[in-house]
Amino acid sequence: MHSLTHTTAAAAGVLAAVASLVSAPPAVAAGARDVTADVLAGRDVTLVGDTVVTVPPGTTTYDGVFRGEGTLTVRGSGTLVLTEDSDFTLPRSRQRVRTAGGNHPYVTVTHPDPPAVTVERGATLQYGNGGTTGLIGHFPYNTPAFRLNQDNIRVDGTLRLSLKSAYNLGTISGSGLITQPRFLWGTWDLSGAHSFSGVIDNGTQVNAGRPEYATSLPRVRKILNQGTWTVDTPLGRTVTMGMDFYQREYGSDINVQSRPGGTVVLTGQYSWSDRGGDTDPSLSDPALNWTPARKNVNKRGTNIKGANIRWGDGTTDRIFMPGTAETVYINLLAARSRSRLTFDYNGPVTLGAPIGGGRFHDTLSAPGAGDIVIAGTPGNDVTFAAVQYYDGSTTVEKGAVLRLGSGKRGGDGGLYTGGAHYRLVNDGSLVLRNTSRPLALSRVGGSGSLTQSGAATTTLTGGAVTYTGPTTVSRGTLALRGGATLARSESIRLTSAGARLDTGRSGLRVATTLTGKGTVKGAVTNDGTVTTGLTVNGAYAQGRKGSLVLRDRPLTVTGPVRLAGDLDASAAPGNTPEITVLDHRGETRTSGTFTGLKEGARVKLADTSYRLTYRGGDGNDVVLTAATSPSHSAPTPSAPTRATPRSAGASDDAGFGWWPYALGSALIISLAVPMAARRGRGRRRGRHAST
Repeated sequence: MHSLTHTTAAAAGVLAAVASLVSAPPAVAAGARDVTADVLAGRDVTLVGDTVVTVPPGTTTYDGVFRGEGTLTVRGSGTLVLTEDSDFTLPRSRQRVRTAGGNHPYVTVTHPDPPAVTVERGATLQYGNGGTTGLIGHFPYNTPAFRLNQDNIRVDGTLRLSLKSAYNLGTISGSGLITQPRFLWGTWDLSGAHSFSGVIDNGTQVNAGRPEYATSLPRVRKILNQGTWTVDTPLGRTVTMGMDFYQREYGSDINVQSRPGGTVVLTGQYSWSDRGGDTDPSLSDPALNWTPARKNVNKRGTNIKGANIRWGDGTTDRIFMPGTAETVYINLLAARSRSRLTFDYNGPVTLGAPIGGGRFHDTLSAPGAGDIVIAGTPGNDVTFAAVQYYDGSTTVEKGAVLRLGSGKRGGDGGLYTGGAHYRLVNDGSLVLRNTSRPLALSRVGGSGSLTQSGAATTTLTGGAVTYTGPTTVSRGTLALRGGATLARSESIRLTSAGARLDTGRSGLRVATTLTGKGTVKGAVTNDGTVTTGLTVNGAYAQGRKGSLVLRDRPLTVTGPVRLAGDLDASAAPGNTPEITVLDHRGETRTSGTFTGLKEGARVKLADTSYRLTYRGGDGNDVVLTAATSPSHSAPTPSAPTRATPRSAGASDDAGFGWWPYALGSALIISLAVPMAARRGRGRRRGRHAST
């Protein structure tokens, strides 16, 4: 059933119409009239019911026309070529197309008529012979800027469109092949809902949707695109294209447009084809999409022209444009409005090519004019393995992941930060993992996390780095420049010994937590929580609100140290003779003390009592030393062992008595006191000072 409706037509009507077409048999009655002889003789045929043509092997060119009311079935093993336009339709009793009210309806074919033309399996019907005529159609409705072809053509064999004109094909059904030769420059419109489940070979130009109508092809398996496939929408309509697209030769593209409120969803994949011919295009190895081929035959592109477009619908992890800058191009353009491209997948995908804004293959001649969104679908994990060249914003929704860089050689990514509309809003997870190309980002906001995990340095610049999620450096260097700080980040973790945080000249004020075992290059002011195990290549100043949490390794500092605030030793390992809290390797003296812990203060860890000193180690370290228990008495000296005979006259029982021990103790005390006095008058200077 064919009908013209407003854009508010229910989606249920579209699905019901498609289902009814799938189950509908070819409209050929048992007593169909055979007009084969008339066709072979070139005579015009007037249909008065169901009609059959049996095409002999080879090519039969028919210069006559079909008219009247009825159906036409093309059978046989040959090709029937029509050189003149034919105008006929179903008998009125079978017509279901109606015009919905309104002077200017947006045309949507949701209830097509039963098939008026049927091409059976094995037969080929060709519209035209390289000219402008040869189409079968019936055009009773002259809606603005659009002529609707009322006829439904069922193709189980092959329909070849050899026309140079612009035409509306009508409704297509069946499961065969519809093919348009290359370089004819004819444009055909596909309006409304179609139940066709075969393959479409587009040689020049197809309009799958326009401002006047939407297009639905829910059962099409594959499209061999050797020209331009254009998708558009009426106002406020969503159009979904779920098929896979293939290219066999250089020079094809997919153009996407939409009206205000409209959205185009592409859930398939645009791939190169090296086998399967026209009827079953396919690719022998998916890796070939990522490898340049001879004469660029596998290079394909898409032009997004002021459209709101989604790649994926949250149910697939096959990216729409697989390839690199050598095999694909992506242009994000402004037409009526800026474009918007959303990645919506349920698993990891990799964008290996830059998004630009040039013309066709010259994609990087201008920045892309639009914005990118990584949808918050569970599992949506998108890698940009190329430096992007669009001028707009990048939004990572909650639950989604954006990775800049693949972490492999040749897969470094990045964003173009020079555009007037640039900003990065991260409410999910942002992972930075370039291997060799330094990465620079500014204007980073949102509530999500940032992870530096690549060998190449990432630099955050400017005062608009305001994201509030956690910061993790697991590899490489995260640098802060131009006033950028991590003051709003809820936590900072350096998870490996090779992880580096470079705070630059401005230093780093910790208002939350700084943990891990990496290195901070620059000054650290602790007004939050810092754990030991880190290395600070610069000054360390702990304020009254700051806390130093003791772990199994010391905090190492190469610059000046000023202490205040708390020492949290609740998680420190006890039962060891000595624990270094802060290894101060600088030349200046450690100043200040932890609140309530002056020199010599007792600290209880587990079952062991320690004394705190700020002059431990080389004389400038903060150290906890196990204290001697007051109840533990000194051991009693044992009697001397005889090593030689006694002198003559000595008594076995008398000996020397107690006085030699008293004399020895007095001598030790007399020597120890002056040495202690001398040691107290001076202080060791640095780690290498003499004792």
